[in-house]
Amino acid sequence: MTLQSRATGALHGLALGDALGMPTQMLSRPDITARYGPFLTGFHPAAPDHPLAAGMPAGAVTDDTEQALLLAGLLLDGKGRVDAAELARRLVAWEDDMRARGSLDLLGPSTKRAVELVLAGTPVDEVGRYGTTNGAAMRIAPVGIAVPVAEPAVLVDRVVEASSLTHNTGVALAGATAVAASVSAGVDGASVPEAVEVAVSAARLAAGRGHWVAAADVAERIVWATGLVRGLSEAQVCERVYALVGTSLATQESVPAAFAVLAACPDDPWRAALLAASVGGDCDTIAAIAGAVGGACHGVDAFPAAARETLARINPTLQLDATAAALLELRGRP
Repeated sequence: MTLQSRATGALHGLALGDALGMPTQMLSRPDITARYGPFLTGFHPAAPDHPLAAGMPAGAVTDDTEQALLLAGLLLDGKGRVDAAELARRLVAWEDDMRARGSLDLLGPSTKRAVELVLAGTPVDEVGRYGTTNGAAMRIAPVGIAVPVAEPAVLVDRVVEASSLTHNTGVALAGATAVAASVSAGVDGASVPEAVEVAVSAARLAAGRGHWVAAADVAERIVWATGLVRGLSEAQVCERVYALVGTSLATQESVPAAFAVLAACPDDPWRAALLAASVGGDCDTIAAIAGAVGGACHGVDAFPAAARETLARINPTLQLDATAAALLELRGRP
């Protein structure tokens, strides 16, 4: 399996998971099972009464994929570095575009607060001090493709650089680093269990960065959550993650939830994305994270060709293959 397949797999996994979770995001687990059964089996359009995605067709991506590609563009423009002020400008432009398209899926609470503070003149290094939600983790996969995990401290620095504008707290940076490190490990050839171990170590390293907030430790919750689902059926995995791990926007819930579902399906990233999209709550983000890590570990061909074709047809501007190849060029630089 080539580096290109793994890198492309990470971006396809992110987008596929996001699209699977688009119609189920912010619904309760009981509501999802009533509409779709114990777990999804493929793409669905959003219901007409959906609070965020009403009218979106089956296979459409949301802010998770669009912001990840926005971050990838910044990395490529900056030759591997992210300028915080430019990130703020592009996020504002992105939200304006989304609003013009009639979308209700706009900036998340931590990101919106930070961008508003930047526009009001608050110093860039101060605006993310209250960002604890999963916005940094949901869009960080491109950093994992562009930066090797062989030097963990360097990877943490790049995650902080890409995330601190909006999520400059230890819990959010630990969650984002866990995702980036596991994607990077997968690109290097790690299996899913090995990538989860890397995620835990990296999250511990990043937990001391940024501002302290009262929140559960991300690394320890990943260890606990992945052990919690061991030996369970798929339906039991979804119920256990929903009831105990949690599926809210909080980093310390959604990031461990993604790793728990992935650990329950270590050999099938498509299946992991389907289950993650079925757990309720912020399940488009949970599925996007699980898909990105699983795709990095297994390569793009682990996802059904028909699903990839649907993704490309419904979202013709994504350019996932070319973006992955360009990010890999950054990976080879000193």
